[in-house]
Amino acid sequence: MANSPQARKRARQAEKRRQHNAAMRSMVRTYLKKVNAAIASGDQQSAQQAYSAAVSVLDKATRKGKFHVNKAARHKSRLNSKIKAMGQAAA
Repeated sequence: MANSPQARKRARQAEKRRQHNAAMRSMVRTYLKKVNAAIASGDQQSAQQAYSAAVSVLDKATRKGKFHVNKAARHKSRLNSKIKAMGQAAA
């Protein structure tokens, strides 16, 4: 347990940051699930819109250091490939 005033403050700050980081990670995961659900439904237009929203949230989280740049790029690349494949299959 934190005994000094500085240690108590650092514990408060760490908990506050932990909760914020968890909320940010959860939000990113939710947006990624929305894109995957739109892809599964087969509607390319809604999938593209969900993808745009997800990219925005993912990039913001990456800028703030919640995700590694390569992890974000990997998610974006894979989702974009799936959306493009939907267009190929329909044509």
